[in-house]
Amino acid sequence: MLRGPQGLPTGRMTSLRRPSLAHLPLSLLLGLLPGFLPGLPLAHAAEKSAVLEAMRIELDRSLRVLGEQPVPPYYLGFEVTDRDRAFASGSFGTLVSSNRDRDRYLDVDLRVGSHALDNTRPVRGGQSFSNRNVAKTPIEDDVDALRSRIWQETDRHYKNALERLTTVKADVNVKVEAEDTSADFSREKPVRYLGERTKLAVDLPEWEAKVRRYSAPFAEHGDIYRANARLSAEVETRWLVNSEGSEVQTSETRYRLSITASTKAEDGMTLPLSESFVGYTPAALPNDEEVMRLVARMIANLKALRVAPVVDPYTGPALLSGRASGVFFHEILGHRVEGHRQKRVDEGQTFKKKIGERILPAGFSVLFDATRRRLAGTDLAGAYRFDNQGVAAQPVAVVEDGVFRRFLMSRTPIEGFPNSNGHGRKAPGYRTVSRQSNLIVEVSNPLSRAALKQRLLEMVAQAGKPFGLLFDDIQGGFTTTGRFSPNAFNVQPILVYRVHPDGTEELVRGVDLIGTPLATLSRVVAGDDQVAVFNGTCGAESGGVPVAAASPGVLVSQIEVQKKAKSQDRPPVLPPPLEGPTDRSDGAAG
Repeated sequence: MLRGPQGLPTGRMTSLRRPSLAHLPLSLLLGLLPGFLPGLPLAHAAEKSAVLEAMRIELDRSLRVLGEQPVPPYYLGFEVTDRDRAFASGSFGTLVSSNRDRDRYLDVDLRVGSHALDNTRPVRGGQSFSNRNVAKTPIEDDVDALRSRIWQETDRHYKNALERLTTVKADVNVKVEAEDTSADFSREKPVRYLGERTKLAVDLPEWEAKVRRYSAPFAEHGDIYRANARLSAEVETRWLVNSEGSEVQTSETRYRLSITASTKAEDGMTLPLSESFVGYTPAALPNDEEVMRLVARMIANLKALRVAPVVDPYTGPALLSGRASGVFFHEILGHRVEGHRQKRVDEGQTFKKKIGERILPAGFSVLFDATRRRLAGTDLAGAYRFDNQGVAAQPVAVVEDGVFRRFLMSRTPIEGFPNSNGHGRKAPGYRTVSRQSNLIVEVSNPLSRAALKQRLLEMVAQAGKPFGLLFDDIQGGFTTTGRFSPNAFNVQPILVYRVHPDGTEELVRGVDLIGTPLATLSRVVAGDDQVAVFNGTCGAESGGVPVAAASPGVLVSQIEVQKKAKSQDRPPVLPPPLEGPTDRSDGAAG
């Protein structure tokens, strides 16, 4: 599920641009060269960390003491995530919130049994083992206080692990043999990376002035009912240690600007628009002049949407802009190539048996690359140095020249893929599973935008359709991947155009792009040379993680749209106070 700036079916994405590497022993290189990661600069010498010190001490003590128990842990890992955040939010020219906050979370990964079978194995037909369990930790760098919190959580996880292992063994003994008999946890070489810790520096009064300025123009229009501008920044520092010898400290800053507004048509349909920007530095965000031009364009589009005709359910050829096709591939393909889904018996496993088969036209490749920080002039939100299991980020070519090659892997092995490729991800408090990072669609023989539109018009004529559709911008989307419900997707556009046979484009409203994955991917025809990026937050069973989806525009020979859900509430009956009669109850002369 992919979300945009407002920030769950399996996978939901909301508002959200390849180098190839030989299969080198990255872990060994990292151990020899602290701070090394392909495509990223060397880290500076890190300051001494009280958090790491507390984690190391408790790791050693826990392994020593629990190692004397009848069932000792075979693996123990600690991860602490520190989030230092600041934001300012404005609406219709006024400040509505401004704050600076910080919190810190502890995650414990304790495993009993063996790599082959341990307490984390899903129990078939039973409760998921991925429920959220937030463990807040002191934000002060007090070694003793941190050790106390780690001790409490380790003891609790150990007791739960013993109980869970008993349930897992019973499940194995009384149910049919699993389809995938691969191990529960992979063996990976330890890594050491001590990056410099970043400090958050934000001028909140300046941001407060900006969000007032950015949201003020919406107040001049009484038919725009919600409008918000938000600036935020976050430094996320993560520390990870485990019983294999890994030790990681990373720190990353992300800045975000989001502008959202909505109006309502006379038939009650709510019509939202949103724009969002993500950057690793403030300079990556648009300047004031660019933002004000964007706001003016949003206002014009909102007014046009209010009077735009509604599209009825339709099948036929369509064009998707780069942003729209990025979300399209995220929902249709991305969640279905997450490795752990190939092992779970309740999953549809769409691509499990399709390694080596063509699923896209020749010339189309799909890469997931967390080492890429920027593409097509835009910072990519899904970049990181190490995943949440201490495995180095690396490019993973899932589709090469139209042929499906591999899955995104965490440390949960599946048949044919015994090791992680750096895509074990989660939000604090969740259990790690394989997740997407930066999805990058490449087309080796792209057409121009004009040529792609001409191909659309030819398809419209051949199919005898009155029009084709152009999906120009997108709000997000979601998909379901299980086998006990329709294995389908829903991409939620916000700017859609009917493309008439003469090439003219007419703004319309009221549709969602829907379908099933294999049928829809088989109808992808060609791509253009206009790459665009959708940055957002993807929510799934391991929580919300930042991702990016970058793609050129794509032509699909047949899509299906359904009517969008619609509010039954009428637009406001009472006119806006600045446009209605003035209340002169102050006694002034008329």
